[in-house]
Amino acid sequence: MREIETIKEMDAFVASGEAFSYLAVQGLDLTPYTQALMTRDVEKCVFLGCELDMNVVMKLIAAGNCVFPDIKGIPYQPYRGSLYCKDSIFDGFDADRPESYKHTTDFRVYEHWEQTGKYHPESILETLARRLHDHAITNALNALVAPWRKTYRIVAIMGGHSLYRSDDDYRKVALIAKQLSEKGRLMVSGGGPGAMEATHLGVCFAHRPESELDAALEMLAKADHYKDDQWLSQAFRVIERFSLLQDDQQPISVGIPTWLYGHEPPTPFASHIAKYFANSVREEGLLAMASGGVIFSPGGPGTIQEIFQEACQNHYNSFGNISPMIFLNREYWGVEKPVFPLLEHLAKDHEYGKLLGISDEVEEIVGQILAFEQSGA
Repeated sequence: MREIETIKEMDAFVASGEAFSYLAVQGLDLTPYTQALMTRDVEKCVFLGCELDMNVVMKLIAAGNCVFPDIKGIPYQPYRGSLYCKDSIFDGFDADRPESYKHTTDFRVYEHWEQTGKYHPESILETLARRLHDHAITNALNALVAPWRKTYRIVAIMGGHSLYRSDDDYRKVALIAKQLSEKGRLMVSGGGPGAMEATHLGVCFAHRPESELDAALEMLAKADHYKDDQWLSQAFRVIERFSLLQDDQQPISVGIPTWLYGHEPPTPFASHIAKYFANSVREEGLLAMASGGVIFSPGGPGTIQEIFQEACQNHYNSFGNISPMIFLNREYWGVEKPVFPLLEHLAKDHEYGKLLGISDEVEEIVGQILAFEQSGA
């Protein structure tokens, strides 16, 4: 089924004279196309949240097409045709006024999420709208990552949200992401603060001198933790100073956050932001997507959960792809939180046991990820 998600695409389709058949049209004002829709046959099409003349609606339904009406009174579009980005999710944010974050789409949606029952909304319309939204996000995300999905070039970095910007591991994560992006990997993360933010910062500085990254880190350290009221502002200042996220030729990265943790703003360094309501869908999809491997930097219970979730996917080959699991920081994962020795034991005599690694060195971790594709796996 062909998808039409922009007015430009709709104009081109109508001008082509092609039959209105097997189309999915999302979130568009179609009232300017009333005559075309009334005078031409339309069959086996889906219209999601489109603005339509009522006579057109009646004709479409009578002909067996599916028409999903827009849902009013919510601060998000359940039929999004694309992922979010810095400008769409932080619309109205002024770095000189940190309090302006409360006027952004991100905050307004989180506020609505809290006011409508959080993870247990009472309204069936609200649950439906959220599911439709997350379905649209998944659809847009799948379309974006399709070129990388089967080439073992999608790499995820997982890690704690509380990692300070001045921490040595933060810099290492940024360097790992920078180097892997330069080697043609699509970097993805949970899209939040800490190690997740460092992932996308590194991609932003791909093909740039390391000295520029270090200058950015120095600026970011002035608001070292996501609880600092200047955390988001300082990120915006780095983006402005180094003219980041302005070049279509720059490598992209995908942050996949959730409003379940809406008290943590998503990182604005991700070029594409796939923000979900359902955290379970977000986590499962993120790990399943990482066909090129997952790198785990230090983190707490959430990161440890993700480690064993990924191990389970590898153990049972749940998605037809067994990929590397590489751990950054030997002391943390080997001694302080001895997950790695346990995982080695669990993976013994299994294929994914050959794809485990642990290191403190950026180059070694990058090499382990790159070797996976080169091995022909």
